[in-house]
Amino acid sequence: MKLLNKKAIISGASRGLGATIADFFVKEGASIVICARDKKLLFKKRDSLQAIAPDGVKVSAVVVDVSSFKEVNKLTKIVEMELGGLDILVANAGIYGPKGYFENNDWEEWSRTIDINLKGTVLQCRTVIPLFKKQKQGKIILISGGGATKAMPNFSAYAASKAGLIRFSETLACELSSFNISVMAIAPGALNTRLLDEVLNAGPEIVGEKIYQQAIQQKKNGGDSLELAAELCVYLASETSGITGKLISAIWDPWKNLHEYYEKIINTDIYTLRRIVPMDRGINWEPSK
Repeated sequence: MKLLNKKAIISGASRGLGATIADFFVKEGASIVICARDKKLLFKKRDSLQAIAPDGVKVSAVVVDVSSFKEVNKLTKIVEMELGGLDILVANAGIYGPKGYFENNDWEEWSRTIDINLKGTVLQCRTVIPLFKKQKQGKIILISGGGATKAMPNFSAYAASKAGLIRFSETLACELSSFNISVMAIAPGALNTRLLDEVLNAGPEIVGEKIYQQAIQQKKNGGDSLELAAELCVYLASETSGITGKLISAIWDPWKNLHEYYEKIINTDIYTLRRIVPMDRGINWEPSK
C-alpha cells in the first residue's frame, strides 16, 4: 500500500472529491481525520470509510468550518491526539460562492468565498507547518480549480480565491523547501459534483449561456474522473522526488511519471502561474523609455 502508516487530514471530505480522496487514502493504508461543516454527511462518510479500512487504519471525523481560526487550530490538536502525528494535509474544502455579475453579488457572500477557499486553505497550512517543521517532513496538497488559470466571468469570488491559492502555494513551497516539506496544488478537472448542480440550478441568466451549456454537456457526459484526481493526490502524498511549488492537472499532465522529469520541472517555471510577455509569443516590442 502506497500510504501505509501515513497520517492525513482531508478537509471537505463529506462528499464529492474530498470523499473520493478519503476512500483512496484509506485503501492505501493511511489513517485519516476527515472534516467538513455538515455533521450528518460527515459522520455518514466516516462510517463508510471505517467499513473499508484495512486492519490498523484509523478513521476519525471532526466538524470544522475551515474559515474559523479557532476551529482549525482545534482540528490539528485533535489529529495529534487521534492519530499520534501527521504526515499529509489535503486542503480540499471549497465553495463556488455568489454567481452573476460582480457588482450584483452579495458582498458578504463574496467575502465568505475568500474566507473559505483562500483564507481557509491558508489557515489549514498555518496550523500544520510547525508540526511538519519539527519532524522535518510533510506533504501539503491544495485543491485548485478552473478559476486559477483563466478568467471565469460570473464566478469572480471563486476565480480570485483559486488564483490566490496557487500563488500562495508557490510562495509557501519556497519557504518550506529546506525543511523537506512539499507544497503542491492540483487541478482536478471538470467534476460532476454539487458545484456543477449549483451552476445548472442558477441558470444561464446568472452564470452565462456559455458556462450553462458547458455544464449541461458535462452533466450528460459524466464529467472528468473523481478517481483520477484522487489517484493523483495519492501519488503526490507518496512521491519522494522533491518536486514542490507546482500546479498539476489530473487530466492533462503526465503526472504518473512526474518523478522522471524532476530536473526539468524543478529548475524551470513549468507548471506554475506566470505573466506572458510578447517574447513568449515571438513578438519583440521595445520597452518604453
